[in-house]
Amino acid sequence: MIPVANRMAFLERRDRRLLSAAAAGGLIVAWEALGRSGIIRPVFLPPPLAVLEEGVRMVASGEIFGHLAASLFRIVAGFTLGSLAGICAGVALGFFQTAEAVGTPIINALFPIPKIALLPLLILWLGIEEQSKVAVIALGVFFPMVINTYTGVRHVDPVLVRAAVSLGAGRRSVIRKVILPGALPMIFAGFKLGAGTSLLLLVAAEIINARRGLGAMINSAGDLMQTTKLMVGLVVLSLLGLASAWALAALERRLLPWKDL
Repeated sequence: MIPVANRMAFLERRDRRLLSAAAAGGLIVAWEALGRSGIIRPVFLPPPLAVLEEGVRMVASGEIFGHLAASLFRIVAGFTLGSLAGICAGVALGFFQTAEAVGTPIINALFPIPKIALLPLLILWLGIEEQSKVAVIALGVFFPMVINTYTGVRHVDPVLVRAAVSLGAGRRSVIRKVILPGALPMIFAGFKLGAGTSLLLLVAAEIINARRGLGAMINSAGDLMQTTKLMVGLVVLSLLGLASAWALAALERRLLPWKDL
């Protein structure tokens, strides 16, 4: 027998999924109707069926895969590097007073700078190849991760830390067994912010300086008024955003099952 509370949670989750699917379906139907009505010319807003046909053509020809592979490499590399660096820096800032005193003013000074504005400087330092694009994505992910990790570390119950120290745990053990598990909810919040930021910076970097990638494809299609092809790129980006959100939510439920209780 499933407990009543769990059955209610299951029903609520199922209802949310049905509502989400209905909302997405309604949006697509409205988009198709608007595109076919003639109110808006297809060159400005192609209907979903035309976008789907163009997407199938690009898949059949293999054109989309080169752009997708280039973008996936950049976003995975940048997100991974930025997340790891942000978590390490956030733990250091939150756990060590010296690191907090030195690092907090630097983070506060650099965080407001739009990261895409640093791309010309990164190109000068790292060249026009993949390193500069990965670096700008990593920087965009780093700051949400360091701020959220720092906040999570600072909100860990100090009683748990003192208990671990009284039982003979060293700094590494305290960080690994108390600090990081306690900060995980805020770390996942940083992951979600970083995932969205990485997609924004990916497209911006590829529009500015790339021959391959979803951003470069969208930019080229826009210049040639190939609106249907442009919409295919936007749909693929949207699907990447949904996939990353679902993957992070699934990982969060696995590592933090108590959050759903």
